[in-house]
Amino acid sequence: MSLSPSIQTAIDRVQEAQANGKISSGALENILCWLTQDRYASYAPAIVEHIDQKKWQALDDAFWTIIPFGTGGRRGRMYDFGSNAINDRTIGESAQGLADTILGLPDRPSKLSCAIAYDTRHKSRHFAELCASIMVANGFHVYFLDDYRATPQLSFSVRHLGCTCGIMVTASHNPPSDNAVKVYWSTGGQVLPPYDSEIIERVMNVQQIKTTSFAQALADGKVSVVTAEIDQKYLEAASKFAWPGSRDIKVLYSPLHGVGGFAVLPLLAATGFKDVTVYEPHSKPDGDFPNVPGHVSNPENAIVFDAMIEQAKVTGAEIILATDPDCDRMGCACPVTTAPGSHWATINGNQLGALLTDFVLGKMKAAGTLTPNKYVIKTLVTTDLTRRIAESYGARCEGNIHVGFKWIAGLMDACGPDDFAFGTEESHGFLIGQYARDKDGPVACLLMCQLAADLKAKGLTMHQRLDQLQIQHGCHLEDLINVQMEGSEGMANMKKLMQSLRDNPPKEMGGLQVVAVRDYGNLTRKVIGSATESLDAPKSNMLILDLALPGQTTPSGNSVAVRPSGTEPKVKFYLFAVEPPAAASELEQGKATLVERIAKMKADAKRLAI
Repeated sequence: MSLSPSIQTAIDRVQEAQANGKISSGALENILCWLTQDRYASYAPAIVEHIDQKKWQALDDAFWTIIPFGTGGRRGRMYDFGSNAINDRTIGESAQGLADTILGLPDRPSKLSCAIAYDTRHKSRHFAELCASIMVANGFHVYFLDDYRATPQLSFSVRHLGCTCGIMVTASHNPPSDNAVKVYWSTGGQVLPPYDSEIIERVMNVQQIKTTSFAQALADGKVSVVTAEIDQKYLEAASKFAWPGSRDIKVLYSPLHGVGGFAVLPLLAATGFKDVTVYEPHSKPDGDFPNVPGHVSNPENAIVFDAMIEQAKVTGAEIILATDPDCDRMGCACPVTTAPGSHWATINGNQLGALLTDFVLGKMKAAGTLTPNKYVIKTLVTTDLTRRIAESYGARCEGNIHVGFKWIAGLMDACGPDDFAFGTEESHGFLIGQYARDKDGPVACLLMCQLAADLKAKGLTMHQRLDQLQIQHGCHLEDLINVQMEGSEGMANMKKLMQSLRDNPPKEMGGLQVVAVRDYGNLTRKVIGSATESLDAPKSNMLILDLALPGQTTPSGNSVAVRPSGTEPKVKFYLFAVEPPAAASELEQGKATLVERIAKMKADAKRLAI
């Protein structure tokens, strides 16, 4: 487009700002693109206004990079414009890129369809309608879940309706400022290679976003509202995992201001759990998450349970369950013992996965459906206690996959879904059955209620059952450190940290010697003091430092994994500490040893991140 005087003046000012260090070179490049290319013309007046008002930090935040298509889609802070923000343009590019990819397939189906759902976040409904209007304009029939619904219900919808693809508008457990789209393939799982890279390329090169009126598309029958149908069919599919057993358990449940009340409560009621109370301060769907500490609705954070635990002590609830805003993750707290007035504690994602693996395989064994072909899937950064439990039942455990539930879903199809028993990841994601291809908070809640009721009948709590598993399979303790690295400077620091660890790995972590380094970026395994060998694994920007116990030279199961997040501006350190199986009388000493070891690992990890 020809440049108006105001645009040229803005360009001169932003170039001067970059020269003076007010904005990054990446921001300058992207701002110039948005000011000079026809496809961004509608955003130019607002950008010029920001430049006139010298809002350099806001401009740098919005433009320093192009928001990536990450592990599940595009996620980030919402802002009215900008290449590094969630807005109509970046969401529109994502939907158009998905449509372009499918339309370019040589074997694409003759009838194209897309299922779309959304959560309680700000602008989620708006973005869902925008995506629907784009998909319809590109020749897709849209099946629309016309109310707040859970991500697993979207995954189920794609499979149940035989859709070509799906779009879920949610930023999961991110802060209220964020939103995103998760993109799904015809399997009902998030997009995997080679289609993910194809979508990325298409998204980055979108010129024109085709669109139409959502209201008109709905009136013309090009958008079908399927909320009631999916609610019923999903409920039928999920209810199949209600095994015979006790239902005598008093539950306190929180949707954390998200969609969970629309899926968890009907499922628990339909499967016989009648004594379920919703935690009122979190019950209202609200994208600000007003009554959650820090306004971050993440059931991985123990702090979100503090107020609920106090209420449970008063009301006599025996288990607390919480799901994140799009209800694909589940968290839990319960009393440590059955003694009156017992202390309460949360159960982390690794521990939940181990407990549920044991529960599911135990139920399958009792029902006579546990064959030698059955398998469990976990990720590389999920506790090995899950693997040991699975193998003790005669099932195998597939675990050579990276972070992101899409890899679990993909491996499930590759290995054969008929023999899939259970999938789990450390970030509180769980799946059972074939009805979906993404983690499922409602069904995880159903499984936890059954487990808690069964254990209650035996005079045990989940913490006590976990102790039994640790005595049998070895004492395991895991922890996670998130190191925030915001903006362009943060991205540079992330790259610097990862390169430094590759070039000069630490000699010790937590007082244990680093004896090998697994580099999933280069697919190599370097044994310290020996040769480098190839690593048979999927490629990813992650390092795992294998540690030896004192006096030993071989890996012991203790390790530290390091990777940049695929969805948030942070580096994650995953810490794993293990002690061999021991007698019950030695359990507390084993736990204390691991607590001390993890504390030392955390201190070392924090020093590395400085």
